[in-house]
Amino acid sequence: MATISIREAQRTILEKITPLDPEKVSLFHGLNRVTPDEHVAPWDIPPSDNSAMDGYAFSHDTLIGNRLRVNGFLPAGEIRTIPVSPGEAIRIMTGAPIPPACDTVLPMEEVEVEGDYIRLPASVRAGSHVRKRGEDIRQGNVVIDAGTLLRPQEIGMLSAMGITSLAVHRKVRIAILATGDELLEPGSTPAPGKIINSNSYTLAAQVLDAGGDPVLLGIAPDTLDATCAKIRAGLTADFMVITGGVSVGERDYVKMAIEKLGGTITFWKVDMKPGKPLAFALLDGKPVFALPGNPAAAMVSFELFVRPALLKAMGQRRVFRPVVKATLREPVVNKGSRPHLVRGIVSAENDRYHVFTTGNQSSGRLSSLIQGNGLIIVAPETSLPVGAEAEVMLLDRTFEMGRLDIPSLKV
Repeated sequence: MATISIREAQRTILEKITPLDPEKVSLFHGLNRVTPDEHVAPWDIPPSDNSAMDGYAFSHDTLIGNRLRVNGFLPAGEIRTIPVSPGEAIRIMTGAPIPPACDTVLPMEEVEVEGDYIRLPASVRAGSHVRKRGEDIRQGNVVIDAGTLLRPQEIGMLSAMGITSLAVHRKVRIAILATGDELLEPGSTPAPGKIINSNSYTLAAQVLDAGGDPVLLGIAPDTLDATCAKIRAGLTADFMVITGGVSVGERDYVKMAIEKLGGTITFWKVDMKPGKPLAFALLDGKPVFALPGNPAAAMVSFELFVRPALLKAMGQRRVFRPVVKATLREPVVNKGSRPHLVRGIVSAENDRYHVFTTGNQSSGRLSSLIQGNGLIIVAPETSLPVGAEAEVMLLDRTFEMGRLDIPSLKV
């Protein structure tokens, strides 16, 4: 089976992925989920003209002079049906409906109180501090389109529309399987020839980070029957991710097990470093990703192929990490024939991105991703000097957040 490019592998995978059926959840649990429905405003928001300030409401059209008699008080949550007479004002609280015959509000701090009267400033603008009915949303308007990822602001708007529950695309359940006689679960003491199974927990965390639900299947010993049994157990999930056992070693049984169970392998090798031995298959209609066993290669492969598929299955339209141009702070050389995704440390300075590598790029070094927050994309047989621009896929944008000791808003 021929080696394919990263882009071709991504296209092939995403063509096979369709959004999962929706489920109904409480409004709060819709956060960071995608709604498949269009949401239409059942009423105007706000439902009536109301005061934007604590102050005094009156009719600007009938204003004579700059002195008004205060007649009454209107708190939020109550209404007044009797018009306010010319030459009079009513004390009003923020959010209270504007009384009949009033069209303007002045804040308390802008008037002088003289017993039962108030004195207005020399210049008063008609309509000031009045929030008009429907100025936010008009009844019948589409407020949230189908396919929208629900953020806190969408949750707030849906609540203002009276919604307490809604349909969202179901979270993807992803079964995660590690393979290899050399693996021990966390909590064990490493013995000669043994290593701790970190891949399952790294991948589970990546699944959670993307909004899915991981299901840990444990470790499959290096036999065909054991591998088949573990894979079969994972078919209750929506996706399956397997690490290790996908290459051409004597005890690499993953491909053989998938085919024995009736699966169809779409591709097996991707033209990239790290992560060339990487298979994508369909088994019982379920997507199965077989990733390299080396920790850094497994994590990078998840970012490029599994995460976009997971997001699409949950209804999202934006599924790829952002790619930016960054200035190299050290030379980067790729002498190989495959594109190299170099782990890098990205920073933002003077409205520009800068990047340098995390050092040793061994596919077994998970620490290179702990130190880094991006992948520098280096074409085959390419040498990039200091100061050159390179494309970098951002894995983490927390470096752009303001530090505790430096205020972010200079106002």
